[in-house]
Amino acid sequence: MNKKLSSTIITFNEERNIERCIDALRPVSDEIIVLDSFSTDQTVELCKQKGVRLVQREWKGYANAKNYLNQLATHEYIFSVDADEAPDKELQEQILIQKEKGFVGVYSVNRLTNYCGKWIKHSGWYPDVKTRVFPKSKSEWQGAFVHEELVIDGNPSPQLLKGHLFHYSYYNHKEHRERADKYSALTAKKMFANGKRVGPLKPYISAFGRFVAMYFIKLGFLDGKAGFHIARISAQSNIFKYKELIRLQHEGN
Repeated sequence: MNKKLSSTIITFNEERNIERCIDALRPVSDEIIVLDSFSTDQTVELCKQKGVRLVQREWKGYANAKNYLNQLATHEYIFSVDADEAPDKELQEQILIQKEKGFVGVYSVNRLTNYCGKWIKHSGWYPDVKTRVFPKSKSEWQGAFVHEELVIDGNPSPQLLKGHLFHYSYYNHKEHRERADKYSALTAKKMFANGKRVGPLKPYISAFGRFVAMYFIKLGFLDGKAGFHIARISAQSNIFKYKELIRLQHEGN
């Protein structure tokens, strides 16, 4: 029976998050493996102090990194988390219950995001269900650019575990915009590679739709000022994404 669990983390300059992540994983993990892309802050030293297994390797993309981590895992079942995430007490207890019975199938968790100090319950950010506990022999991460996807043989329906995977996403609005633009640029490259083409009005039409959807339809206004900033920055990054796609189109002509 599968009663062992390997927890895996990808890091690059995560000194403000990594200790919290490791401490929250320790009660449920039989091993914790960190794959670091040569951090320049204190991430590596903190991992060494915590006594986790640390491997350093050049960055080759999200899916590639996570698949490499899967190969490093000693045990069949993996709990895949990001450095800015941490299971709460209830989720820890749920994972321990499954360990005692023996892991079977796949398990999903509900991620709850902390944005600039506020827990976000709307804006399209919650509920945010992710499959994160799975058998490595039947699973593979896919996605060449961004938004990697976990593909599992047979496409089994995951069992949702109670509790939350806390996600400490952004500490300020500037950081949100920078990371959103980074992902938007990667998404634009993916869209261009897949043959997607758009006209000059698309950035602004899409941005307007994004803001309305997040702030009004998905009740972002109930998240207060945080909800407004989430919708605003998401709309601005949508403009950036499609302008980047248009730039790639012009370069390709």
